[in-house]
Amino acid sequence: MITFDQVTKAYEDGTIAVDNVSFTVKKGNLVTLIGPSGCGKTTTMKMINKLIPLTSGTITINGNDIANENAVELRRNIGYVIQRIGLLPHMTIEENVSLVPKLKGWEKKDYEKRVDELLDLVGLDPSVYKKRYPLELSGGQQQRVGVIRALAGEPPIILMDEPFSALDPISREQLQAELKLLQKNIHKTIVFVTHDMDEAIKLADEIVVMKEGKIQQISSPMNLIENPANEFVHSFIGKERIKHRAKEELSVASIMKTLDLTQSIAEYPTLPSQSTLQDVTRVMLLNETNIIIVTDYKGSPIGLVEKNQLLQELAGIEGEVK
Repeated sequence: MITFDQVTKAYEDGTIAVDNVSFTVKKGNLVTLIGPSGCGKTTTMKMINKLIPLTSGTITINGNDIANENAVELRRNIGYVIQRIGLLPHMTIEENVSLVPKLKGWEKKDYEKRVDELLDLVGLDPSVYKKRYPLELSGGQQQRVGVIRALAGEPPIILMDEPFSALDPISREQLQAELKLLQKNIHKTIVFVTHDMDEAIKLADEIVVMKEGKIQQISSPMNLIENPANEFVHSFIGKERIKHRAKEELSVASIMKTLDLTQSIAEYPTLPSQSTLQDVTRVMLLNETNIIIVTDYKGSPIGLVEKNQLLQELAGIEGEVK
């Protein structure tokens, strides 16, 4: 979907922000760019929508060189979410979210329907929130609106530049969980910049680790933890995180029980089979339930996880990784 081929960004003072970078973001994947401050991750992402021009190399989207694309048209087809949220304060939530669909010539009934659908998707009742202004919402609610605004024009690609880093820890964790579940439904191609390794591991299909403008490793989260490419990657992950994530990343599928059809399963919350044990624990606590229904990729029930069983599994894993 997005391919970097020997891309370099150099400035007039001789600074090389991105140095001969090559990688591909597959369609429908969420890829995180991560590394210390000044490593080139944000510059790399901003070159995708031509906010920063590259110096040499090629960036293609679906095989088309973006150098040949009109910057305005390119950006209308790429969603963009930033740390500072960027909602226009003089516009209502409805006006903010519908901005790109309007620019793309959608009919009023279509973009109004889209606004309602997206607000529902992130748990904001349209009848309550769409006529409000950004400053009437909490920081977490504003960032939810920032995310759905990027989705409103139905772009195939979304760029996210440390979108949750300014939020309090609880709001940040909630939005990470929501984005993870949202991506399972929308299957967008997402490039997500972060400096937080926990966030990268939790969200990504693939992680691109950068240092001083160069790529150090490209890998799935679990392979990154199990097989860091060099000492820098190993130290950036951290020994305690390696132990911690080994417990968290186990799928509920490994402890799923046969579905008990003698009870009404409709009353229990659901999670997909690839969810982590942490996801299950969080949903159980939020819903004050002892049972989670496990679903396949189509959303059909295939099994269940009980609280006692989950606690036993977590206790066993904790003993193994100490």
